[in-house]
Amino acid sequence: MKHGKKMIAPIIVTIIMLLYYIGIAAAFLIIRGIPLQVKALMVVIPLLSGAVMVGVLASRIREIEGGEEDDLSKY
Repeated sequence: MKHGKKMIAPIIVTIIMLLYYIGIAAAFLIIRGIPLQVKALMVVIPLLSGAVMVGVLASRIREIEGGEEDDLSKY
């Protein structure tokens, strides 16, 4: 794991965003008076966004391990 230092920032950002999305989903579950369909939608959207973040993190880690540390080098 020679690229460990370059992976720290993406991992930390992903963890922070996941905690944020989970917090939003939990807040909508706690709020009373919201119709069930709206509640379900407001829980599913943040959780799907979290899943996308994990996918982007996996892609970024593969790029870093492949030696492409700088995305802008392609352009």
